[in-house]
Amino acid sequence: MTPEQVQAIASEVEKTELSDDVIAKLRKTYPKIHFTYCMEDDITNPITPVVESKGFNVYLVGGDGHCLAFTKEYETATGLVLAEVIEE
Repeated sequence: MTPEQVQAIASEVEKTELSDDVIAKLRKTYPKIHFTYCMEDDITNPITPVVESKGFNVYLVGGDGHCLAFTKEYETATGLVLAEVIEE
């Protein structure tokens, strides 16, 4: 995965609104990338998103070990978490 690819995905999401339908479309468009959709307050790990956008943040996920975990390494990332941010 590359920073440019992640930014392209974020740009696609910015054109609409983050939803289950958008995630389903991304899964079809990028079948080799695992996508997870959650709320920003579900992210309890103190990690900085690789993309911060209006309405959502993007985090990298890797599976180097036996378990999935957040990562900052694009080269080892196998998926993205798109976390919806609700402005209060």
